[in-house]
Amino acid sequence: MADWPPVPEHALEEKFLAATGPGGQNVNKVATAVQIRMDVFALRLLPAVYARLKQLAGSRWTSEGEIIITARSFRTQEANRADARERLAELVGRAHQLPARRVKTKPSRAAKEKRLTGKSIRSDVKKGRGKIRID
Repeated sequence: MADWPPVPEHALEEKFLAATGPGGQNVNKVATAVQIRMDVFALRLLPAVYARLKQLAGSRWTSEGEIIITARSFRTQEANRADARERLAELVGRAHQLPARRVKTKPSRAAKEKRLTGKSIRSDVKKGRGKIRID
């Protein structure tokens, strides 16, 4: 995962928020959650990597071309900050990886025959469920 350069500091903007969840009164007093905004255009990515990153980011991608990651799992700012940066680096790293090419395969004649036999058996079972006509 170290084949590409780390996320540059100038592309990041951090903001600390009041976290939700456990922590007692400390949660109301200390802003422990962190929200990291990364300017994707500052990374100067190749078009293919950019497209993969946009697809991987999903709803975390903003219309301004930023990715927003919020970390609030831990009770300390430092731990949440490290978690957010790690998740962001992992996301960018996954975008740099080329997807495995799909190798087209063809089912064998025996496999096709088995599938069609199964379908006809199932069809006969369903036909037997209808009303019985007395002629």
